[in-house]
Amino acid sequence: MATRTFRITVRGVFDGLSNDQRSELQARAAEHDVLRAAFTPEGHLSYDITARPAFTFRFQDSGEAEEDILDATERAEEAAKAWLAERGYGYKNLRSSAEDLSQAPLGKRQRREAARAATQEGA
Repeated sequence: MATRTFRITVRGVFDGLSNDQRSELQARAAEHDVLRAAFTPEGHLSYDITARPAFTFRFQDSGEAEEDILDATERAEEAAKAWLAERGYGYKNLRSSAEDLSQAPLGKRQRREAARAATQEGA
């Protein structure tokens, strides 16, 4: 059985931040910039606290079966909650979405490469 790769996005809104917490987030904003966002096993946080109090965590996980995406999503949510709790950041409206990359439609380049590989196998 092939390993499936999952991408999980956990979104929410910071809530009830103190001035010190807001200043701390602004001081570390460069490392949490959306332009540096990536799906990682440990999770990558991005936000722009000066524009709005929303945040996004991006996680990458894996599993053997389609149902494993549910456990991966739960792990991602718990990791996001733990990160926020460790720092005392309040939050609300936490929601998650997950994608099984083995089920994702192929892009134009991927379709072209798959067709080329199939042609070479048949030759």
